[in-house]
Amino acid sequence: MKTVTCDSTVTIDSPIGPITLKALGDAVVKVDLLGLNPSLHDAEFDGGGSAANNAPSPVLAEASSQLHDFFAGKRKTLDFKVSLGGTEFQRAVWGQIAKVGFGEVITYAEIARRIGNPSAVRAVGGAVGSNPVPLVIGCHRILGSGDKITGYSGGDGLPTKRWLLAHEGIGYRDVPEVRRDAETPLKLE
Repeated sequence: MKTVTCDSTVTIDSPIGPITLKALGDAVVKVDLLGLNPSLHDAEFDGGGSAANNAPSPVLAEASSQLHDFFAGKRKTLDFKVSLGGTEFQRAVWGQIAKVGFGEVITYAEIARRIGNPSAVRAVGGAVGSNPVPLVIGCHRILGSGDKITGYSGGDGLPTKRWLLAHEGIGYRDVPEVRRDAETPLKLE
């Protein structure tokens, strides 16, 4: 997991599990969806709604308030200030995702087409998975072809994505999750 430089951190509770927000100066640089079992994740978690390192900055207070309203159904956009790193390709992908509003979806292939690289569908998937500010840049709104739900790197993975899609009233075609242990080879048919 890439280390994010920050000077203020806060963890809030949500219906999808704890969310750790990290800020540097006046911008949020990381939104970590910890899921309902935060012990499985590498992100910091202090178990409550207080700052892990110090008093939350004004941007973290605003972000916390907006997220609470989002989960309560009182807000459809999250517009607190964020600062993104990433490559030029990642920023192009994130820019397309940011245009997808509450309750709307787009496919990986459509994003690849919109950034002028229609054969880069897998690379788009990689950029989606490395989004540092999920929910703000709503990567849960990206579906596979035929409206199939695909992977999700935030929180508890697909259960978190399903919850977010249902919260926004977005329909999708579900696919069974493949589970296996390290001893059993994955059988592809």
